Amino acid sequence: MRLGLAVSNTPAAECGAEELLRHTSFVPAAEADVIVALGGDGFLLHTLHGMLASGDIRPVFGMNRGTVGFLMNEFRAEGLPDRVAQARAFHLSPLCMDAETADGTHVRSPAINEVSLLRETRQAAKIEIAIDGRVRLPELSCDGVLVATPAGSTAYNLSANGPILPLESDLLALTAISPFRPRRWHGALIPAASRITFRILEADKRPVSAVADQVEVRDVAAVHVTTDTSRRLELLFDPEYALDDRILMEQFLS
Repeated sequence: MRLGLAVSNTPAAECGAEELLRHTSFVPAAEADVIVALGGDGFLLHTLHGMLASGDIRPVFGMNRGTVGFLMNEFRAEGLPDRVAQARAFHLSPLCMDAETADGTHVRSPAINEVSLLRETRQAAKIEIAIDGRVRLPELSCDGVLVATPAGSTAYNLSANGPILPLESDLLALTAISPFRPRRWHGALIPAASRITFRILEADKRPVSAVADQVEVRDVAAVHVTTDTSRRLELLFDPEYALDDRILMEQFLS
């Protein structure tokens, strides 16, 4: 199995790469069967987005040289080829955000964790929410709202008090961010095959930005979110470091 190496530009990752190169041979990324990503969760997302942009998608084995490293395996320099060969694969389909701005421009961008809508000014946003063409919430007054995948449900979604989704669930988390009205509505669970449409109310007075992972579009008028089942990302994990079990365990941590 030919391994390629992608390294974050942080001192910890670069130091880890030097150690790794003393034990393992790598080929250029274009020739690799598997990409080894060395860094943190943010760098792993950056690597995956690069694959989505180029269309050159291949399995990724991440090793943590960042901070949290929720989506990363433990860093060990020795025995990497055997670890990759024995790794367990998890498959993820990204979200697709289609954001329409106030001037009619459309911006499409994938999201592996979540698509977020956030108010731009001191005034609360007012957002209409429709599922598969049917308006389910005529007006949500809030700081924002997001749609998270199971893999992203433990990130921003969890910080906004959204539900943690088992990795194998065919669901998306629709989570309100600091809702004001309706006061008791904090979100919903949506089938992953749904088309979610957000329409910005009073957009001139209450401007809203849309963010797909790290891509921000300002002054949106409407945002459509779907699951892109035509593309599938593959993450590799040590058998003892099962991502699905770790996501499950997050529900029992205080």
